[in-house]
Amino acid sequence: MTGFGVHSEVGRLRKVLVHRPDLALRRLTPSNRGELLFDDVLWVERAQQEHDQFVAELRARDIEVFLLHDLLTEALKSPEAREWVIGHTVSPYTVGPAMVDAVREALANMDPKTLATHLTGGVTRAELMQFADDGLTTRSLTAATTVGSQFVLPPLPNHLFTRDTSCWIYEGVSLNPMFWPARQLETVNLGTVYRFHPMFRQEKINFWYPDAGKDEHDEFDIQSFGRSSIEGGDVMPVGNRTVLIGISERTTAQMVENLAQRLFQRGAAERVIAVQLERKRQFMHLDVVFTFMDRDTVTVYPKVIDGTTAYSIRPGDKPGTLDITPEDSFLGAVAHAIGLSHEKDLRVVTTGGDEAQQEREQWDCANNVVALSPGVVVAYSKNVFSNQKYRDAGIEVVEIDGFEIGKGRGGGHCMTCPLLRDP
Repeated sequence: MTGFGVHSEVGRLRKVLVHRPDLALRRLTPSNRGELLFDDVLWVERAQQEHDQFVAELRARDIEVFLLHDLLTEALKSPEAREWVIGHTVSPYTVGPAMVDAVREALANMDPKTLATHLTGGVTRAELMQFADDGLTTRSLTAATTVGSQFVLPPLPNHLFTRDTSCWIYEGVSLNPMFWPARQLETVNLGTVYRFHPMFRQEKINFWYPDAGKDEHDEFDIQSFGRSSIEGGDVMPVGNRTVLIGISERTTAQMVENLAQRLFQRGAAERVIAVQLERKRQFMHLDVVFTFMDRDTVTVYPKVIDGTTAYSIRPGDKPGTLDITPEDSFLGAVAHAIGLSHEKDLRVVTTGGDEAQQEREQWDCANNVVALSPGVVVAYSKNVFSNQKYRDAGIEVVEIDGFEIGKGRGGGHCMTCPLLRDP
């Protein structure tokens, strides 16, 4: 096994990427929180405490935890990295053509730590004008119509949920084209880390998407994001060269096909099980209604999972083609994929409580648990009914507070991007 790769959903977690709440969440307000995909503003200091508690629990189990801001800062010590990230972040489509040079110059004048902070936390017009000349407003409509506290580059508070922006699938990684504009620049930051940080560069890692051997890896056309999108909360490598992918509010069938073809062409996978979900915010990704807790045990929100339609995708009989087979049951397909004889051999633990409590706890990420090793998961303490059901099923539940960090509708699974996990 190399230094990076994710070979299951429950094997021992060894390395993980997370992002501590920072400037971006301080810039979340009642007026912009909807656009930035949050249901409420956060008490940031409390969110940091909760996230620190989460990280402490991971490190207590000898999991190597990497912080995104630290990795991005270290990557940006490279002039090549600075040029790449600034060039891909600042374009006529993000700041207007007349302001491209001024914004690029402003970012180039920042030290690596400050640049990392603003690439995740955003740049206001007032901050920009510290580096730009006074005549900018006579040349740029964008500058002229943007007041001091408004953003030239938006904050990226959803960086908190590192699962989505990139996902490791067996021996390689996908840098994901995100659905909502509020998240698309996150992928550029992760691209900078994977392309330029010495820890990854020396590994010569496999990129499933975008393809490092094609022009798309350098072009990284962010304008096309959203037309065909995928996010890591919908992607689960479950072993036996099988990957589960949700077709959801934020992951399209077109991108599932694209990624499946890449995985098949590179010999990374032999089967993709695609499951179609309702396109609703409360079910935004597969992992908010379904996650693994042990090798043969899953937690599900039955109201959604019981009504899903699933398809198995395998390589077709000719190069570049696919074979699509409808499945009688998503859970039956999962059971078969992980080597169980029958669907009934898959242990299914549903969200806890009566119907109203199930809906409440699903909304509070009860099903969005992350396994640290087989049979050991991290869950929010507020999901009392579900956590008790998990314990009754023999699962060790490590509880953390999630009163603030959970307001972005993500739990431990969402907040972690595994970098190395055992089969």
